[in-house]
Amino acid sequence: MEEHKIMLQLAEKLNTIAKKLQKISDKNYVSDEIHNIEHISEDFHDSEKHYLREENALFPYLEKHGITEPPAIMWTEHNQIREKKKQLAKLVESYNSTDYQDFKQRLVETADALGSLLPNHFFKENNILFPTALQVITEEEWKEARKEFDEIGYCCFTPPLLTTAPKMKTKEKVATKPEGLLQFETGSLSKEELEALLDSLPIDVTFVDKNDSVKYFNKAEKRVFVRTKSVIGRKVQQCHPQKSIHIVNSIVEAFKTGKKDVAEFWINMNNRLIHIRYFAVRDKARKYLGTMEVTQDITDIKKIEGEQRLLDWKE
Repeated sequence: MEEHKIMLQLAEKLNTIAKKLQKISDKNYVSDEIHNIEHISEDFHDSEKHYLREENALFPYLEKHGITEPPAIMWTEHNQIREKKKQLAKLVESYNSTDYQDFKQRLVETADALGSLLPNHFFKENNILFPTALQVITEEEWKEARKEFDEIGYCCFTPPLLTTAPKMKTKEKVATKPEGLLQFETGSLSKEELEALLDSLPIDVTFVDKNDSVKYFNKAEKRVFVRTKSVIGRKVQQCHPQKSIHIVNSIVEAFKTGKKDVAEFWINMNNRLIHIRYFAVRDKARKYLGTMEVTQDITDIKKIEGEQRLLDWKE
C-alpha cells in the first residue's frame, strides 16, 4: 500500500509535467521536464517488482483458499498498466526523433491513462483484495509469502523500513514426504512425472557425477547426439575423442576448483547450429556435485524476429 501511494505520486507528477509542456512551444526550454519524465519512467519500470510479488506470491495463496476471481481481474489490470508503462518508456526513448507536438500529445494521453488506471486499480486492491488476503491467509503462509517477496525483490522507491526482514521465532517444521513423491524445495514430483518432464525438454541433458562418471541422460524426442544406456558409469573422458580429452579435463578441473561455472561451444553439424554448454552443478554450500551437459539445436531459434505472444497462439 505504501508503494501504491508512491506510484500515485509519480502518476500525478507525470500529469503535471504533461500539462506544463502543453504551454511550452519551444522544445529547447524543456530539458528539465524531460529529465524528470525519464526518472518517472525508470521508477515505473522498476515498479514491475510490485506486480510480480502480487502475481507470483500473493495470488497463489489467495487461490489456495478459493479466492480466484479477484486475482484474475487484478492480473488483467496489471497487464493494462504494463502496456501504458511501455508506451511511456518508448515515448521517452524516441523523444529526440519524435515531432515535439506529437510527443506532447502522446505524453498527455499516456499520463491521462496512467492517472486513471492506477487510482482505480489500487482502490480495488487496498479495499477488496488486501483485506480479503488478511482474512484468509494464515500466519504461516504469510511468513512463506514474505520469503518469496524477498526473493522477487522490491522497487527502487520502496521505503527501506518495509524491506527489512522481520525477526520471527518459528518452530522448525518437519517436512513430511508424501509416499511415492520426490520432495523438492519448490514442489514435489513423482518419479514418473520427473522422468517425463526431463524427457520432454527440447534439449539433450547429460549428468556426470563428481567422480567424472556418466550418471544420467534424458531421452529427448530429437536428441542431437546419440546416447545409449551402456554409457552409464563410463568416465566422461572416454566419451570424447583423444584429441579433446585435455580440454574436457581442464573444464572439469575448473569446475571442481570453483574457477569456472560454465563452458560453452557451438558447432555446425548437418547444416544445423548446435549449442553445447557445460554447467558446474553445486549444492547450496557450493560443493561440487558434478557437471551437466546441455546440447540444443538453435538453428530455428536464431531465426526468431519480432514477437509472438501467448494470445497469438492458434490451434
